[in-house]
Amino acid sequence: MSGTDRRRGLALAMRRDERLMRAVHPIGYPLLQAVPGPVRRVPGLGVVVKDAALARQVLLDGEGFSKQGPGASSDLWTPVLGARVLVNMHGEDHRALRRRLAPIFSPSFVEPLVQQSLGPGAAAVERRLLAGERVDLAAHARRSASAAIALLVGLEREAVDDRLFRQIAGITGMVRLTRPTLSPAQVRSARAVLDSLGEHAAAAYRGDESTLPGRLRGLGLSEDEALGAVGAFILTGTETIAAAIPRIVALLADSGTLREARDEAGAERAIAEGLRWTTPTPVMLRSTIAERTVGALRVAPGDRVIIATYAADRAAGGFDPASDRAASLKQLWFGAGAHFCIGAPLAMAEIRLALAALRRVEASGRQVRVTARTPARGQLLPGYARLILEARP
Repeated sequence: MSGTDRRRGLALAMRRDERLMRAVHPIGYPLLQAVPGPVRRVPGLGVVVKDAALARQVLLDGEGFSKQGPGASSDLWTPVLGARVLVNMHGEDHRALRRRLAPIFSPSFVEPLVQQSLGPGAAAVERRLLAGERVDLAAHARRSASAAIALLVGLEREAVDDRLFRQIAGITGMVRLTRPTLSPAQVRSARAVLDSLGEHAAAAYRGDESTLPGRLRGLGLSEDEALGAVGAFILTGTETIAAAIPRIVALLADSGTLREARDEAGAERAIAEGLRWTTPTPVMLRSTIAERTVGALRVAPGDRVIIATYAADRAAGGFDPASDRAASLKQLWFGAGAHFCIGAPLAMAEIRLALAALRRVEASGRQVRVTARTPARGQLLPGYARLILEARP
């Protein structure tokens, strides 16, 4: 592929991903895109941060900014999940719980789990593509993400099926930038979905500490609190990975750069660049708890801070898996500081497994192409409802 063809391919991939963002978030995404500068106060919305250094400053400053308080994630999720789940905790309680949970999210724990539970599915995708079949990678990613989370939180694999995935996406899809809380009716709807897992989670809670509920019981959390934590990881884990894998693969296939990921070093660059561009958590919320200066802007207690993580990540330059643009960001797409995504090793293991299967298809002399795609509307994270792949000679 010539340099000109490569540049055209990269530009095409970015245009298609841009269309996806606008299709999934026709109001919120253009609104954030229109906010100028590295930091700006937007009436009715909050303080919008779009610069990587400023985003990291906010995320690392636990004395000045919190996930608890007006406009933060606690306003959204505490009514649904309860008060003692990582996504809405802050301070020493958060650090203590995170330290105790860290072993079951470590690479040494999740990588064998992913290989054992999801390896056969990835191998089936590879076989089908090599046999000339078309494969819906979005459907495969939903099944894989759901299965991995189910095992980790101690649920039967069948308990986290496509129906539940759609219900979970429906919960997160209720979130709006312009509305910092869920309505009472939305809270009741969300709790009803998570309550349906109660029987499964209760069994895991009474079991050993190899699963999240069992470990939470060992930490002294009640069964209700453990169920809230299970709900939190299901809410944050399934949709995040199910959205990220197809988007990253689409970028690589559309640009013709999947072949550049044939060795391990190339694959790691491609994954990092794909995560930089897609940013699994495109927006992060904080509540200001002490007076601070963010860039040239003064913020005061009670100010809502909206970190447009996707914009901060993309400011480093256009998508290019041969570049080293992701390195300086230190995985900002997973957050920073005390709230750096505890599930990052699980996400990386799932992405590596999926990409490895496609790399082997390309190594056989075929080229993986996207033949059809459908945006997933009505959900929080930009992703595909359908992404059909084909391997052509």
